[in-house]
Amino acid sequence: MANEKLINSLNSQLADWNVLFTKLHNYHWYVTGPEFFTLHAKFEEYYTEAATYIDSIAERILTIEGKPLATLKQYLEAASIEEASNNEDAKQMVAVLAADFEKVIANCNETIELAEADGDESTADMFIGIKTSLEQHVWMLKAYLG
Repeated sequence: MANEKLINSLNSQLADWNVLFTKLHNYHWYVTGPEFFTLHAKFEEYYTEAATYIDSIAERILTIEGKPLATLKQYLEAASIEEASNNEDAKQMVAVLAADFEKVIANCNETIELAEADGDESTADMFIGIKTSLEQHVWMLKAYLG
């Protein structure tokens, strides 16, 4: 069985991804302006990716004999990501997502370290992959912002 610190880290990741999943839907639905077509599609791409991570993380927690968080209340309490404010314009949405993804990258680093210390290569590999994808997203979002 994985150590409690690793399971807690995984649950924090699960919480962040569930909040991001909802935030990305919010942005997908409420983006307006000249960037609508580009960002509407990009936000859908991101929430589809988030859904994959949510399921994979929860199943990994179960695999290592932990219990994944599974309520919205638990997600909001455990997440380092904040919900959308519903006041963001298109450019702010992109900037907020870049910052959120950077938070998740930092949390991935912690999860990777805990997994490696626990000898759990599978969990470490999972989060190295997530981190790699997010690093590219951050680069692209920042390039979009100029």
